[in-house]
Amino acid sequence: MTNVYDILKERGFIEACTHENEVRELLGKESVTFYIGFDPTADSLTAGHFLTIMAMSHMQRAGHRPIALIGGGTTLIGDPTGKTDMRKMMTAEQINQNGEKFKQQLSKFIDFSDGKALMINNADWLTKLNYIDFLRDIGVHFSVNRMLTAECYKSRMEKGLTFLEFNYMLMQSYDFLELSRRFGCKMQLGGSDQWSNIIGGVELIRRADGKDAYGLTFKLLTNSQGIKMGKTVAGAVWLDPEKTSPYDFYQYWRNVDDADVEKCLGLLTYLPMDEVRRLGALEGAEINKAKEVLAYELTKIVHGEDEAKKAQEAARSLFGGEKSSDNTPTTEIDAAAVEKGMTVIEALEAAKLIATRSEGRRLIQQGGIKINGNKAESFDSMITADDVKDGYILIQKGKKVYHRLKVR
Repeated sequence: MTNVYDILKERGFIEACTHENEVRELLGKESVTFYIGFDPTADSLTAGHFLTIMAMSHMQRAGHRPIALIGGGTTLIGDPTGKTDMRKMMTAEQINQNGEKFKQQLSKFIDFSDGKALMINNADWLTKLNYIDFLRDIGVHFSVNRMLTAECYKSRMEKGLTFLEFNYMLMQSYDFLELSRRFGCKMQLGGSDQWSNIIGGVELIRRADGKDAYGLTFKLLTNSQGIKMGKTVAGAVWLDPEKTSPYDFYQYWRNVDDADVEKCLGLLTYLPMDEVRRLGALEGAEINKAKEVLAYELTKIVHGEDEAKKAQEAARSLFGGEKSSDNTPTTEIDAAAVEKGMTVIEALEAAKLIATRSEGRRLIQQGGIKINGNKAESFDSMITADDVKDGYILIQKGKKVYHRLKVR
């Protein structure tokens, strides 16, 4: 059987590893318990999380045991990584509610039956720590000078780093130690922005308990320009269908840049790499076939085959020239609003197709908005009852985004 380290490397996951030769040998000879942490700062996982979930899935398929660590305790502190300002403080109740949502979503991708994987909340031990004991037993192993060289802290030094946030690395490192002691966990995996925190845990286990521990980081989900993927005008691309509909999820991946198709196919689908490379090598208009495969396969994994088919059919019907589809994203509006007349800007707001009115005016001025196939000429153009066709108003934004307003 192929070593999972080689699978992750070939598919483009691996950014850095603490002990590459040892890790590859370990993953080839025994079932390894490893963990990935998820701080529940929102009520849904995102497309960015999905890359690490796929890595977790590949590891499990190769016979290793994942621990999904819900950060009920660390979220009370807040990870300063990648942040220019301190995170907004959340209540324990908010964190617990979000953590439950994470558990439900993760269970769709990872098999937690019969001990094949574990889901643990670090609040179980972090909220019970005695501060003096923690400083004596754990803090003694950390050098402040070295911690300040970590990128997650350096980037915050000018604006100010709170002592609260400064503790985050110790908390996450202690998580690894606790999981090592409780469950024999030998590896921590995470995004490349977590490298300093992961190193902290590896070194803590080696110093405190004299045991081997390893860290592995993945490349962040970025486009060919180095910009994080999984963001839209409306915000993050969520895994929760109530926050990002399966159609919008499909469309996001259908519209990625040509240069990012092969990378996304490797990281975010289970397609064999020979097929990934074949699709990634398509050129010109043919690359759109690869984008369709990417969008379909990814939507199928996240939302199921039925929703993937619906999203694909809706996209094909709209882009094939049809003006409506039962699977097109739809928002209900009150008939009274249409009867008295609503502006195109108001219609765009109702459909949540714009973040601001100025964005709507710009799109209309550039000819990027159509109502029932007719270009909106000005931002104060009115939509009336005459524009309702079979109970709907169809809005087109640019070439690829469609949305229906259902008048009730």
